[in-house]
Amino acid sequence: MAFIRLIAALIGFVFGFFLGASLLQVTQVTPVSNQVLVVLLLAAACAILGWLGAPYVTVKPAGFIVARIRAAQAGDLLGGALSFLPGELGRYAPIIGAVILGLVGAAAGTIKRNDLASFVQEVRGRGRERASEARLLLDTSVIIDGRIADVVRSGFVRGTLIVPRFVLAELQYFADSSDSSRRERGRRGLEMLAKMQKEATVKVELSEDDPAGAGADGKLVTLARTLGVPIATNDYGLNRVAELQGITVLNMNDLAKAVRPVVLPGEEITVRVIQEGKEQGQGVGYLEDGTMVVIENGARHLSGELTVSVMRVLQTVGGRMIFAQPKGELAEPRRPRAIDR
Repeated sequence: MAFIRLIAALIGFVFGFFLGASLLQVTQVTPVSNQVLVVLLLAAACAILGWLGAPYVTVKPAGFIVARIRAAQAGDLLGGALSFLPGELGRYAPIIGAVILGLVGAAAGTIKRNDLASFVQEVRGRGRERASEARLLLDTSVIIDGRIADVVRSGFVRGTLIVPRFVLAELQYFADSSDSSRRERGRRGLEMLAKMQKEATVKVELSEDDPAGAGADGKLVTLARTLGVPIATNDYGLNRVAELQGITVLNMNDLAKAVRPVVLPGEEITVRVIQEGKEQGQGVGYLEDGTMVVIENGARHLSGELTVSVMRVLQTVGGRMIFAQPKGELAEPRRPRAIDR
């Protein structure tokens, strides 16, 4: 900017000098000293005007023109340029140019259709790769639980499910146990893994990594921190340890609580009464999500399904409890007490 101002001031000084000399020829300024003073003052004034006015005739107009060019589309610029051609040529040149360019584009698309199809497939493939980059580390408890397989089948979990070899070994140990309960849990876990391997939305990856750590939980935490992936678990202890070390944990129990249906007082639900409650005449049943339902005067409906009306919902440390009464009956108000689950 300073250089432009200097050039403008120099041009202004020269212009003012010659302007002053020309004015002296038509005026009667004497003596010579006054003539020199007039010329110098006029040259200095033009130099100052050149210095001050340079940005307004150079940089600012240029910036405005550049901004308009950037905002305009290429087609508008080309059409505008063609429209300045002389005569009838300037009137029809933009239309002819548009037709020619359209034909050229159609021809290029036809000739290169295979390359264009490959490009589109590559872009879609990259999108799928980004979607499949998500990885999740599974522990023994969440595999045995089995709900992760249902979530995978629903499509809410995608990407790669990582199953370490030591987790698989633990499942195999349970499946071969002499204890019937452990054996059943181990076999269920192996069945859930086989089921998830058949799903198209996920890839089950067996990891050979065997990091240092105290037991399977310690190894899982170390592996999750090394790989930078979250852990899916139902184990409360593992959940807490992993969170304390800054590892993201996906707990299936938390997911189940988040998606369980909301029950409000006055609503009617159907529940099977499976046992008697602590208070006389009470019956106890459970919803599909494991929520306990305490039914006043429900003991006489033991082992049968019953439509009940919700009276109140109580949130406890162990979970949610619903107090209800048989539909159409009035139960005596009773202070809720904790029920062993």
